[in-house]
Amino acid sequence: MGDEQATRASGNGQAASDALTCLVTGASGYIGGRLVPELLDAGHRVRCLVRTPRKVRDHPWADRVEIVQGDVTDAESVARAMDGVDVAYYLVHALGSGRGFERTDRDAARIFGEQARRAGVRRLVYLGGLTPAGVPESCLSPHLRSRAEVGRILLDSGVPTAFLRAAVIIGSGSVSFEMLRYLTERLPVMVTPRWVRTRIQPIAVGDVLRILVGCAGLPPEVSRAFDIGGPEVLTYRDMMRRYAVVAHLPRRLILSVPVLTPRLSSHWIGLVTPVPASLARPLTESLRHEVVCRDRDIERYVPSPPGHPIGFDRAVALALQRVREAQVATRWSSAAVPGAPSDPLPTDPDWAGGSLYTDVRDVDAAVAPDALWQVIESIGGENGWYSFPLAWAVRGWLDRLVGGVGLRRGRRDARRLRAGDSLDFWRVEEIERGRLLRLRAEMRLPGLAWLEMRVDGDAGGPVRYRQRALFHPRGLLGHLYWWSVSPFHAVVFGGMARNIVRAAARDQGERRAEHSRVATADGAAAPGPGTAPGPGTASGPAVPPEDS
Repeated sequence: MGDEQATRASGNGQAASDALTCLVTGASGYIGGRLVPELLDAGHRVRCLVRTPRKVRDHPWADRVEIVQGDVTDAESVARAMDGVDVAYYLVHALGSGRGFERTDRDAARIFGEQARRAGVRRLVYLGGLTPAGVPESCLSPHLRSRAEVGRILLDSGVPTAFLRAAVIIGSGSVSFEMLRYLTERLPVMVTPRWVRTRIQPIAVGDVLRILVGCAGLPPEVSRAFDIGGPEVLTYRDMMRRYAVVAHLPRRLILSVPVLTPRLSSHWIGLVTPVPASLARPLTESLRHEVVCRDRDIERYVPSPPGHPIGFDRAVALALQRVREAQVATRWSSAAVPGAPSDPLPTDPDWAGGSLYTDVRDVDAAVAPDALWQVIESIGGENGWYSFPLAWAVRGWLDRLVGGVGLRRGRRDARRLRAGDSLDFWRVEEIERGRLLRLRAEMRLPGLAWLEMRVDGDAGGPVRYRQRALFHPRGLLGHLYWWSVSPFHAVVFGGMARNIVRAAARDQGERRAEHSRVATADGAAAPGPGTAPGPGTASGPAVPPEDS
């Protein structure tokens, strides 16, 4: 069973006549993107409220759900999405969107609760953070404080609400798992902050999904907070050491010191892991206090089936298996980076919205269109960007130094992309498989930037690779930025275009050579026409083809 698969307790499945209409917010994010197929498999109807529908267009479940475009901060779109809904899942937050994120979370929760009550929604389900016992809310990190406030607002909305509180979620692609994974794998000796000694109750993502699905069937009189966690209480130090054992790594030496503040810790994590400092800081601040379940009351309503809740070692093993098999359904970076540009792409070179700089490269490609496309779709991550690796690495480091995401986000899948995927410091804005890949920059820039890669031509005819970089500067700094980097474009973008075509030709040649070797081997092994079977051979296959 994969780490994101939720094994349901008996009685949680719904007969067709008992199917509920469920609204899921945050469907393009880490938890929401995994919850949708679980609800569908449980027999429910699903509607997704998303700001950008194309981000969920390529998910395997996209044709089984109803999509409503809107935003939780827009009462009109929320009201439209709530119409006819039985259960509404609130899985969004404004973490890292700036100093005003608490106010944004507060306003969005009020709108969601009010519109749910007006629409006659039977239940709200919210996944928030586990707060420490006995710690005044004013002493909590802004991240946990906002999560707690959102929970209270939804509980006070007049709609029965299940407020689930979880600490560290362990699953392939979760931000907590990625932090743990990279810190442990890259640092055999670690000087760590004091919070590595904090007691935590991690929970497997499969158990989170199982409980979220089960909450759809809670009795109407149940409206309260529930602590949810796995079967073990560990320190972060314990988790790193046990991760090393599960991953078959040498024992890690971990030394904690009192001088690393959450701010310093976040920059340290940003350097070592793919998680940017802007996201790492609120998470490390949340680890200053012990986060352990105070009750297991959720078991009364959503009982655990055999083998659940999943233990830490098993959760790590399942997550690693998914990573190694490239079967990561969603990642922490699935959600858009706060503050990322959202303006539409200028599609016309004579666009009237202001200055627009472009760098266009066209290269004739003596290859089949599908061979060229395979190289384009596999770009980035460990496969690189096909030009001047040092320049790309330096640009990634500079981006991280100013609080950006850098190049370390990599790819969700080594071979296939879908709209909305993060790709190093880009995000897939549009993909027309076999034809077009358009990326939007999420690096820190004084303007908006896109990179397009296109295959022109058909099999049997001339094929051409077309590449276009676009930059819409913001103010004088934006113009200065473009002119300062444009001298390097011939090396970076020109080399990229040529090397992509060369890689496609090389890959195509290797595939043809391999097919030729296989065909030759098969021809040598097969008996010629009229040749009788040799001694000790059978005249037909030993077993039916479907069993071989």
